Amino acid sequence: ATLASIVDEETANTKEKPVVAGLYLNRLKVGMPLQADPTIKFSLQDFGLRRILYKHLEVESPYNTYKYAGLPPGPLRIPTIRGLDAVLNHIQGMESVLNYARHDYLYMCAKEDFSGTHNFASTLAEHSRNAQRYQKALNRRNVH
Repeated sequence: ATLASIVDEETANTKEKPVVAGLYLNRLKVGMPLQADPTIKFSLQDFGLRRILYKHLEVESPYNTYKYAGLPPGPLRIPTIRGLDAVLNHIQGMESVLNYARHDYLYMCAKEDFSGTHNFASTLAEHSRNAQRYQKALNRRNVH
C-alpha cells in the first residue's frame, strides 16, 4: 500500500503507473533511495507545492525518501485500485503475474510539456538532460 500510494501521488496517468512502480522497485532492488517528490510534499504537509527545491529535501521526517532509504513507514494516502494494481502481484491459475513494468529505468522527471507524464531514464546523464529541459520550462512559466 505504501509504494502504491507513492505511485498514485507521482502520476495520475493510468498507463504510466506500472512504469513508475517498476522504477521504484528497481531503486529498491539496488539499494538506491526512492527520492520520491510526493514524500517531500507529505513530509512538509504542503500538497500544493509546485516545485521541489533543495531546501525542501532537508525536511526532517521518516517520510523523507531523499534522507532515508527504503519505503517510508506508511502510505501517503489511501492508494487507488490502479495504484495497487500497478505494484502488486496477482495469482492467476498457477502462475504469479507481476503488474509493474520491467525496464532498467532508475530516474524520472516530469515532462517539459506539463502533460502530467514523465521522461524516464536509465542513466544519470540522460536524467540530467531531462531535468534541465524541465527546469527551463518551469523558469519560462515563472514557477517557484
